[in-house]
Amino acid sequence: MFKKILVANRGEIACRVMRTAKRMGIATVAVYSDADARSPHVLMADEAVRLGPAPASESYLKADLILLAAKETGADAIHPGYGFLSERESFARACAEAGIAFVGPPPEAIAAMGDKIESKKLAKAAGVNVVPGFLGEIADTDEAVKIASDIGYPVMMKASAGGGGKGMRLAYGEQDVREGFEATKREGLASFGDDRVFIEKFIESPRHIEIQVLGDQHGNILYLGERECSIQRRHQKVVEEAPSPFVTPEMRKAMGEQAVALARAVGYYSAGTVELIVSGADTTGQGFYFLEMNTRLQVEHPVTEAITGIDLVEQMIRVAAGEKLAMTQDEVTLTGWAIENRVYAEDPYRGFLPSTGRLTRYRPPVDTSPGTEHASETGGYVRVDDGVREGGEVSMFYDPMIAKLITYGATRDEAADLQVQALDVFELEGVGNNLDFLSAIMQHPRFRAGALTTGFIAEEYPEGFAGAPPADRLTARLAAIAAIVAGVDAMRAGQISGKLSEAPAFARHWTVMFDTHQHKVALDDGQVVVDQRAMAIEMGVRPGQTLVSAMVEGEPLSVKIERRRGYMRLTTRGATHRVRVYRPRVAQLARHMIAKVPPDMSRFLLAPMPGLLTQLHVGPGDRVEAGQPLAVVEAMKMENILRAEKAGTVKAANFGAGDSLAVDAAILEFE
Repeated sequence: MFKKILVANRGEIACRVMRTAKRMGIATVAVYSDADARSPHVLMADEAVRLGPAPASESYLKADLILLAAKETGADAIHPGYGFLSERESFARACAEAGIAFVGPPPEAIAAMGDKIESKKLAKAAGVNVVPGFLGEIADTDEAVKIASDIGYPVMMKASAGGGGKGMRLAYGEQDVREGFEATKREGLASFGDDRVFIEKFIESPRHIEIQVLGDQHGNILYLGERECSIQRRHQKVVEEAPSPFVTPEMRKAMGEQAVALARAVGYYSAGTVELIVSGADTTGQGFYFLEMNTRLQVEHPVTEAITGIDLVEQMIRVAAGEKLAMTQDEVTLTGWAIENRVYAEDPYRGFLPSTGRLTRYRPPVDTSPGTEHASETGGYVRVDDGVREGGEVSMFYDPMIAKLITYGATRDEAADLQVQALDVFELEGVGNNLDFLSAIMQHPRFRAGALTTGFIAEEYPEGFAGAPPADRLTARLAAIAAIVAGVDAMRAGQISGKLSEAPAFARHWTVMFDTHQHKVALDDGQVVVDQRAMAIEMGVRPGQTLVSAMVEGEPLSVKIERRRGYMRLTTRGATHRVRVYRPRVAQLARHMIAKVPPDMSRFLLAPMPGLLTQLHVGPGDRVEAGQPLAVVEAMKMENILRAEKAGTVKAANFGAGDSLAVDAAILEFE
């Protein structure tokens, strides 16, 4: 077995690999950029080596520096994690030439599956179902339009070396191809160093299902069930679960056997994933098609670990060391249900704009997974995979994922309920985040019914996200909690001011005003009465407390509290509620206060996110029409086309191509 492993990655996956390595008694080496000098993965490792400046191209993608770090620290193996160099054939070969074990598949398998065009040809030859499409080289946009027309719309344009949702465009007609083909090529070149694009038929009502495979260097290959990854935004996964609520045992067997056949055809070993697109309208169990094979550990691997009890990182390390798999296909069993939510630094209330900044508060739920200090004794558990800490910075240089929240239960509903409870107590401030959005999905009737497609988010939130609709009696319960918190704060204020005798009377009767309605709350002799109805509440709260957990009418409810000047923000169950708490007489006056009118910014084209202005299509004096592309902003390696909301004339351009933009920067001003 290896004595020391260098982890050629950062963040949560670096920490994840190190945890298993340490459990196995293997020393670890971290590498880091200047932006990550004091990151958790650096502090967790036994040794750490600086690579270079913050941009990945100058640090984590420098294969020669990583190999040098391995040699200097005496590491006898390198685990690449995912992303960065994990699917670079050249890096796997360089490791072999340096006499360092690569904890992953052989270079030949990476090469075969890394090229999406060639991989589809190999899959077809191996007897795997493939999506109809054009797998040859496409010379230019005109040829792309002809090919798309021949296949039949809608079609998907994909960068040949793409992955992670980057380098993909859906086209419903010729105009979409003309606008998106060159952008897909640029994204492929920028992210993967390869601008080749292929086009294939887009399967409607599609579900994204993937099969986890595991093989050793002795010819043994297994499949470990499937994961449902259909809930995506811009082709990037948001929610994953195992098993799938759609897949039958017969489908699972057919998919698994095809995945194993493909892996065997390319001489694969280690942990890898065969991704499939599945027609949700198919009732035969055969409507699944090969998309691609990821020759690395997947972000969503924890849900497979949860239902199989198999540590995939440990298996990767053992396979790389030459060991045989210790299990057979018949010994692989799927038990219970697991769901993973990706916590992103983005603002769902503002169109999911990426967010950067410092984590002024970061307190995730307690990890109760097996082997941890607080391991659950009831069967169901919460697992948190992260690589950040309070006070750390979410940088524009790397992926916006902050953490992965995994829950496991005996049933799908139990796993989803645990997600809602865990998201309620997840405290995260300083950057925009999608905690509310994730909770809303977990509670959504369509999600609970398992009626999923890759269009779930676009179909259920066509006008954007505005918070989960409150369940029955939720606002009344929040009003009670807000009044209790206000009462405690008033008592504290009375102690500080020396007017303690006034505090009890001040804290007895409250009017709690939401944006659209209000509740009257009375706190008297330990009883809580909301709108003249008694409410049983058990809770403890301290002045200034930011998270309170209560038992309300026999049901648990956790609420995050943010005190602002004159009001509170209460966050729970997938929504943030702004409330004002008054004594009744003050409430009468408050209703007549005039709201401050925000400035009119409709004459400006504002940057929706921090990023790089790569193209500016218009200038002063130009006439524009509604829907016309005006500029392209690149953020986190994704191109975003900004269009005119209405017709008008450009008065001034405040930025040019190549300029860095802050969020809400006024790129253009109109007459």
